[in-house]
Amino acid sequence: MNLRIRIVTAVAVGCHLFLALLPVTSQTPAAGGTSAATASTIPGEGEPVTIKAREQEKKGDLFLLHGDGEIDFRDYIFRGDEVTYDSKTSEVTATGHVTLDGGPHDDHVEATKGHYNLRTETGTFEDVSATIGVRHRNGQTSFSSSNPVAFKGKTVSREGPDRYIITRGSITTCKLPKPKWTFFAGKAVLEVGNKAKIYNSIFRVRGVPVFYFPYAEHPVEKLPRQSGILIPSYGNSSRKGTVLSDSVYWAINRSMDAQVGGQYYSKRGWGLNTSFRARPSKDSIFGVGIYQVFDKGEPGTGFDQGGREIRLGSEAHFDKKTRFLLAGDYLSSFVFRLAFVENFTEVVNSEVRSTGFVSRNQNGYSLNLYAQRYQNFQSTLPNDNIQILHIPSLEGGTVDRRIRATPFYWNFDVSSGGLARREPLFATADYVGRVDVRPEVSLPVAWRGWSFRPAFGARETYYSQRLIPNGSVGEAIDQPVNRHDFDTEVEVRPPALSRIFHKKVRGRTIKHTVEGRAIYRYVHGVDNFQNIIRFDSRDILSDTSELEYGVINRIYAKGLHCDTIPKTVEMGQDSRKLRDSFQCGESSREIISWELANKYFINEDFGGALVTGRRNVLSTTADLTGIAFLTGPRSLSPVISRLHVYTGPNTSIGWSLDYDPVTHRINASSLDFNNRIGELFFNGGHAFLRAPGEIIVAGPSTAPNRFSQYHGLLGYGHPDKKGLSAAVTASVDANRGVIQSMGGQGNYNWDCCGVSVEYRRSGLGPLQTEDQVRFSFTLINIGTFGSLSRNDRIF
Repeated sequence: MNLRIRIVTAVAVGCHLFLALLPVTSQTPAAGGTSAATASTIPGEGEPVTIKAREQEKKGDLFLLHGDGEIDFRDYIFRGDEVTYDSKTSEVTATGHVTLDGGPHDDHVEATKGHYNLRTETGTFEDVSATIGVRHRNGQTSFSSSNPVAFKGKTVSREGPDRYIITRGSITTCKLPKPKWTFFAGKAVLEVGNKAKIYNSIFRVRGVPVFYFPYAEHPVEKLPRQSGILIPSYGNSSRKGTVLSDSVYWAINRSMDAQVGGQYYSKRGWGLNTSFRARPSKDSIFGVGIYQVFDKGEPGTGFDQGGREIRLGSEAHFDKKTRFLLAGDYLSSFVFRLAFVENFTEVVNSEVRSTGFVSRNQNGYSLNLYAQRYQNFQSTLPNDNIQILHIPSLEGGTVDRRIRATPFYWNFDVSSGGLARREPLFATADYVGRVDVRPEVSLPVAWRGWSFRPAFGARETYYSQRLIPNGSVGEAIDQPVNRHDFDTEVEVRPPALSRIFHKKVRGRTIKHTVEGRAIYRYVHGVDNFQNIIRFDSRDILSDTSELEYGVINRIYAKGLHCDTIPKTVEMGQDSRKLRDSFQCGESSREIISWELANKYFINEDFGGALVTGRRNVLSTTADLTGIAFLTGPRSLSPVISRLHVYTGPNTSIGWSLDYDPVTHRINASSLDFNNRIGELFFNGGHAFLRAPGEIIVAGPSTAPNRFSQYHGLLGYGHPDKKGLSAAVTASVDANRGVIQSMGGQGNYNWDCCGVSVEYRRSGLGPLQTEDQVRFSFTLINIGTFGSLSRNDRIF
């Protein structure tokens, strides 16, 4: 045998022996510093298992891994300093720097010791620190879930790919790696992708114990609604005392839920708050809410101010042309609203409305079946209120429709139904029939920029009862009455005047237009106005001969507007901001509109409908302004001014003014403005109303003849802003020189929680003079603890 053959044979035998021994042991690291690898499978399933370590030993079915042991199986990686793997049972035991990574939820478990079964994906770990929904790759951390969770435990048992049992540990979903809040629990059951059930836990904020929960459920992903006990709330009021409340929430199914809660007022008694919501279909909703207080008496007087308010709401679209709506509100007494309702807007509102209707609109025709209950409380005295009922009514109408090939158009308005009215010293029958029919024919004409619209109409109205004047509110008797009239109207609009200014203002081209109008109306035939019972706007029609004229100034701005389109890639709490892009285009918008209008009355007594010395509300006055001004014969109405300024989404001004040229005074004024500069915002205004001075009042009256109020709000930030936000507000009664309401609110938000504190004082009289301190602590994905609800916030 020559030398070449001997060398080849020796090398072949040596390499064969080396490969045969490699699965058994590797006493030295492989070339390049990488660990040696061994292939295996999971028994009974045939899935591959890759084993790596600096040193490996194999004793029967056991693989002993020493130093940086690693087992790759399915989409998991199991690591440890010392690892023992039984290839027959798929059992793994490890000590020292034990980790488990991977899975559909990106599990990452770190422990000092672990026992795990690769086939069943179950095991037990000791001294655990883990995360779910967080990827750890090559020293980099990213979030793969919108709501990652982190937990620690003395012992953690994994009972499958989606379930962990944590003993003597903690759990949080606050922003990592330094969460602001944590649940420290004796036991917690974590259902990955669902929720965590936490037993005997102490809730801590920045390590400070805040609250003890014998049991709590915490969502660890975006979940459907869950039934359970909501977080309790706490507050304080100078009139109600300490306020404690809590509720039970029931998620009946995916389209229904209910909530039952109670309040305890240390100075007043108990309250009950319940609600039910449902969405029977994608085109319908239903909801009902009840708030009731069992009052033990006002401190000092013992006067029971308890009561209830029931609200009902529903809406449904049967098809694209048919709609159903129900909005019900029942209030047992106005005293109850003043004493216990927290919302300022509701407290100052003495009206209660309930409306329900079914409406169908098709091809310009409309048909409405509706019922309504209106209630207006005149004072806090029992039964001192006005009630008006529609039980029920049917209405029909149409838009202007052309009469064949002629230039004439026609429309109609018809109503039929039952009504009733009740108030102190006056009541109608339980059912008063009314039928109202009004057809109209018009001839619109356009000529060289001018538009003319003469119209002719007639009305016939039947009532089953009539009103007999008696010097007071009158008396309703069972005697029918018919009201009929003939009316005509001529509307003239000249061509709009316009001018474009070539000199730009802040890069914008300015255009000014002036639009005028004049309308003559004549109504004749209403000779029994004093015999008509007032139910709604159909019943205040009177004779008139008048000329209405007005002008509207409009200012437009045209220029290049660019909208910023941010490009951000978000994955849970991991966001990468890319370079913003801009979408620009030239557009026009109205920035200022100012309307002035007035009426000249030729028929100054309105066909005998006018009663001197009383506030008269007629169709002709209500069409111009909602402020009553007619107390005697006059030829001129107040001049109305309506100014709107809108220079951008952050700035707006609105001012409505009624000036009476007969009495040379302002009847009403309402000014509101809003502005925001960055995070700083402020708004305010002034409301003024003067009662007609010519009203004759029988007997002494304590009612004020004028109302003047200033209100303002100054703030920084917004409720969702990270860091500090704050605002103060106040409303001042300028007549009495007192503050009606005032308050201040401060917010501070961290990554996943925030706190709000509010002080509010109301001074609306003896029933609503109180100081309140409310607060809330909000945890993202958990809820809000405290007495400051979203609807009651200042901003």
